[in-house]
Amino acid sequence: MKVFELTRTLVDIDSVTPNEEQVGVYLAEHLSALASRTGGRVERIEVEPHRYNVLAAWGQPVVTFSTHMDTVPPFFASCEDDEWIWGRGACDTKGIIASMICAIEGLLAEGTRGLALLLVVGEERNSAGALAAARDHRGSRFLINGEPTENRLALGSKGALRFEITAKGRMAHSAYPHLGESAIEKLLDVLERVRRIPLARDPVLGASTLNIGLIQGGRAPNVIPDHASAEIFVRLVDSGDSFRTAIAQTAEGLADAQEVLCIPAVHLGALDGFKTSVVSFTTDIPAFGGAWGEPFLIGPGSIHFAHTDEERVPKAELIEAIEIYKNLARQLIKK
Repeated sequence: MKVFELTRTLVDIDSVTPNEEQVGVYLAEHLSALASRTGGRVERIEVEPHRYNVLAAWGQPVVTFSTHMDTVPPFFASCEDDEWIWGRGACDTKGIIASMICAIEGLLAEGTRGLALLLVVGEERNSAGALAAARDHRGSRFLINGEPTENRLALGSKGALRFEITAKGRMAHSAYPHLGESAIEKLLDVLERVRRIPLARDPVLGASTLNIGLIQGGRAPNVIPDHASAEIFVRLVDSGDSFRTAIAQTAEGLADAQEVLCIPAVHLGALDGFKTSVVSFTTDIPAFGGAWGEPFLIGPGSIHFAHTDEERVPKAELIEAIEIYKNLARQLIKK
């Protein structure tokens, strides 16, 4: 089936962020061939040198399908069995791209217009492509964003809040610790307090979660450390304001807490006839800022396989997603 072949072709093109150029070239050419047969148009929209979004449109878009072209590392090529297609990006999100393209082909064959497909760079790192698209002053009334939700409409997705905590000390010989000041001990005290910060809850999204993802520091085992740092990541279900206040108080006098990323949580709509879920991961939707319309989030595959060395997508869900995307677009266009 075409959706399987297209998925594998896309998986076999290495597009680990920020190296999306080759997959962008392939998709622009593939969509240009479709557009030339069906009265559409295709553009490459530069985000950075050698990095660009790909936009295909048929008429003035009412509904825009969108997902990202980049993947996390490391790259590994595709394979398949009777049930699955495997490989980096199989579910996050190259199988989604293939299903969206097949759905658009089906809608065009029915005579539907007012469609667009926006494929962006950089979602896995900083949403550079979506942010650029939000500044593009075009857009549509509805945005169908593709991420692996097991073909269920997500009622919401958690946001992201990242802090870097840096502690400073004074070096000394470890045999005479009273002559120094341990930055690592300061950092450990802060992190112990951070773990006790109450986390927000939301009736739909559930609880915020905290991960201490990176710790660095010290010079040698026999040197009192003069520097230590940690990075923490909160999956937000709110604005993050209460956590900001708490971490500032927690670090005061011991370390500096610097915010380096904030993506708010989002609540999304549902439509009759579609199964629903709630997801804990962050998407490009906040970066679009509503510029491409009211957002909906859905796609084949499970997030539990994304970003792993066993990434894969069920073939049955790829086929199912084609019909889901078509039905969703039809309903939104009628609205």
